Amino acid sequence: MQAYELFKDLMVMAIADGKLTEEELRMLAGRAIRWGISNEQFEQAMEYALSDEAHVTIPPDPEDRTRLLEELLRMMAVDGQLAEIEKQIFAVVAATMKVGDRELNELLDRMLKD
Repeated sequence: MQAYELFKDLMVMAIADGKLTEEELRMLAGRAIRWGISNEQFEQAMEYALSDEAHVTIPPDPEDRTRLLEELLRMMAVDGQLAEIEKQIFAVVAATMKVGDRELNELLDRMLKD
């Protein structure tokens, strides 16, 4: 999965609840720097996330899918508030990927250890 596509997905999750907190913005800025996202791409991702066409893109590769789920979980948790819409988006993404309860629990356990 290309860094920009993953970044757009994170932006969709961050903006889903209608607000962008300081913690979410810091995380997005950090990811942008780490993944080489330009200021123009940052703005494009934000415009996309605010549009009616915004959605999370499901990558075909299993490793990319796991990475997407991990990053979405981090974005959901960064501000300390789990908005209902964020939980719904995550549930739809996981269900679309056909991720079962056991896999989700393993993912959560692994992330909590990190």
